[in-house]
Parts: sequence; structure tokens; C-alpha cells
Amino acid sequence: MGQINQTGRHDEEIDVKALQEMYKMFVVECPSGVLFLHEFKRFFGVDPTGEASDYAEAMFRAFDRNGDNTIDFLEFVAALNLVFRGDLEHKLRWSFKVYDKDRNGYVDRSELRSIIDSIYRVNRSTKREWKDGPLSVDQVVDGILQAVDSDRDGHINLYEFIRGAQQDPWVLNMLKLDMNPAGWVLEQRRRSAHF
Repeated sequence: MGQINQTGRHDEEIDVKALQEMYKMFVVECPSGVLFLHEFKRFFGVDPTGEASDYAEAMFRAFDRNGDNTIDFLEFVAALNLVFRGDLEHKLRWSFKVYDKDRNGYVDRSELRSIIDSIYRVNRSTKREWKDGPLSVDQVVDGILQAVDSDRDGHINLYEFIRGAQQDPWVLNMLKLDMNPAGWVLEQRRRSAHF
């Protein structure tokens, strides 16, 4: 698990036992077979008004593939499988969905700032640096927009998002702030299990 193959991809997968365990938890938490946002937050031990709330909402929207404001088990597993097994472009596409809060097909400054701010608050130990030292949330947002928004319209479309991340290591590093939702999900589960 976690080994890098010849194409540079991580070959990680959810093992059957972990999948069965997730399904048991899913059925206990949502006997109806679907997970609503408030249940999603409770399921992962997120305080509805706490620092992780905005990030959890963004993840929820990205997991909700059909846009019905619920997550069924297949959507849940499909998202985790993508995170564990997907290549960089697929992960960036998923990441774009996290950033595109209103699902209008582009990320504006406000959406970008909101997600990066949430990630900074959740990961207080995260210190992103660039040339002169640690960066504020606004500096990261400005840097990403400057590097990625090729037509300078103040919005990042999916193509700009993917191309910018693939071409600029700094941008990729900044966008990778939320590129590991599976790790976040598992950490939230571990935390809630200890309480």
C-alpha cells in the first residue's frame, strides 16, 4: 500500500476489511442509506460551527456527485477510491470541485480564499512558503491567481486550474493543501473514535 509504480502514481487502495468497516459505520450513521451534510459532519466528528466546518462542507459538495445534497455509499466510496487511486489530473479535477463552491464551473477569488482559509485553520501547522518565507492566505490566493488565471478575468476555470497546477510546482504545492481528503477523513475518524 502506498508504493509508487513506474508511472509515478501511488498505488493505494482501500482494502476489503476497511471498506466493510466503513460500510458498517455508514449504515449505523445513516440507516436511510444517504448522508446529509449535518450527518456527514457528525460522522467525521466535525463541530458544525468549528474550524473544520467549511472544509467539511466543501468536501461534502465534492463527494455529492449527482448534486442531490446527499451522499450515498457509492458516492462516498467512489470519491475515496479516486483519492487513493486516481492520477494527478483526476485528483485535480476532484480538487476543483472542492474549490468551486457554487458549482458554476469556475473558481473566483472569494471561493479560493474561503477554501484556503479553511485549510489553514484546520491545519494550523501548515506553513506554505515561497521565496521570502511563510505566506498569508491572501498571499497564497494572489499567487495562485497570478500564476493560473491566464486570461486575467478574475476566475479560474477547470482547464486553467489543471494546467496551472501541472506547470507550476509552487501552484501544485499550494493546491495540494486539500489534495488529501482521504487523510483528512481518516484523521477526523480517528479523533472522533478517541472521544
